Amino acid sequence: MFGIGTILALMIVTGVGELPQGKVSKQSLEYAPAPVDNPLKGLVPYQGDYRRQFPHSLEFNYLPYSALVKGYDQFDWTPLEKLLDDIASQGHQAVIRIFLEYPNKKGVIPEFLIQDGLKVTKWQYTETQPLPPAPIETPDYEDKNLRKSFKSFLAAFGKKYDGDPRLGFITAGLLGAWGEWHTYPKPELFASKEVQKEVMQGYESAFKITPVLLRYPAGEKDYQKAKNADRPFGYHDDSFAWATLHTGKKGDEWFYMTALKAAGPEAEAKWKTQPIGGEIRPEAWGQVFDAKPALKQIQNFRQCVETTHVTWLMDSGMFQKKQSAERIKRAEEEVRRMGYEFHCPAVTIGEIQGNVVSVQLEVENRGVAPFYYDWKAEWGLLQRGRVVKTWKGEGSLKGLLPKEPVRQWTEKLDVKGIPAGEYMLAVRVPNPLKTGKPVRFANATQDRDAEGWLSLGSLTLR
Repeated sequence: MFGIGTILALMIVTGVGELPQGKVSKQSLEYAPAPVDNPLKGLVPYQGDYRRQFPHSLEFNYLPYSALVKGYDQFDWTPLEKLLDDIASQGHQAVIRIFLEYPNKKGVIPEFLIQDGLKVTKWQYTETQPLPPAPIETPDYEDKNLRKSFKSFLAAFGKKYDGDPRLGFITAGLLGAWGEWHTYPKPELFASKEVQKEVMQGYESAFKITPVLLRYPAGEKDYQKAKNADRPFGYHDDSFAWATLHTGKKGDEWFYMTALKAAGPEAEAKWKTQPIGGEIRPEAWGQVFDAKPALKQIQNFRQCVETTHVTWLMDSGMFQKKQSAERIKRAEEEVRRMGYEFHCPAVTIGEIQGNVVSVQLEVENRGVAPFYYDWKAEWGLLQRGRVVKTWKGEGSLKGLLPKEPVRQWTEKLDVKGIPAGEYMLAVRVPNPLKTGKPVRFANATQDRDAEGWLSLGSLTLR
């Protein structure tokens, strides 16, 4: 055990000598690009582990409503449990969507609703490019029993899964083809604003931790979509880098940035508190990362990222084999810019009083979006690559915006009882998913002494 007289000498990783007891030293920490597969950001493949093709931390999949909903208050969560467990086993987190209509799929509407009188319109869906037209079944969204089912399902869904560490993001789904909140070219089949409001309210009441994203921004004057700019939802642009940037052309009013501006200032500022996701348009898969994409319709990826503040994007292009090394390199550079990138520019260690080490770490966001979960920092002492002591911290990354002043993490670490020796003081932000990677910082000493930890300075206990 060590008393008040414990002597502590500190040496910062930048190479300065030992510091006298009681002194304070602020030292710069070198920048280095953060990993492409930091948690809860980047490109997202359909369910499966494709890290050999391209680094990723998220996986996406759909589930039909009928797979989970067996009655008005009867639910079978087994299919979702299998999905989440499989993705978590890869150390990844899930992005999911529940759908009620999908081209060329049958049996997605629960049979009990049809038996209770739910009308279903069967028609040929033509907006399936690059695939051929396909049959689709659209329920009557105004049906009172379907609306009752939505309400009970969302309440049960949130009660069971809100804050589940296996689950990264939810795209709202439920309404429209693929759950994308449209039935174009038959808008008359889509849900009324009243039904849309009921679904949004159901999600809003049920999910307080896990982010929910809507397909389209909508303001008060939107002719078909219920206003959502003032609700706590993000957005997902599913024609990313194809119909993202504003063009001013007639017929392009549905493009994401045009719709966002039309929805008003609340929608335009949404990214500051709610995540923006989406999917790279299938026609642009892969070649969106080329220096000169072959298709002229493809919009500049970097400009789209910086304009939308997007955090994650579904993609199948970069997860296919036979991508050129040049394309992979360019993709890694561009995808790294998505979402957050946290850099620690400086650390201050001291002054030492008794058995307590005072530490102040500066954290800044060099990305395009904040981090949307309240994951807490953890401090540690490392010795020969092994973690010998940890302290739970109060520092959080949530809400730190790009270009904002640095956020200060200040802690007093009690080193009483730690054996004499040389240690490395380090910090990390652990992932609540046990198999998931922690947030890694954009610093040269990230992972240098122990995987997942940012080394800050050496600590000698005598």
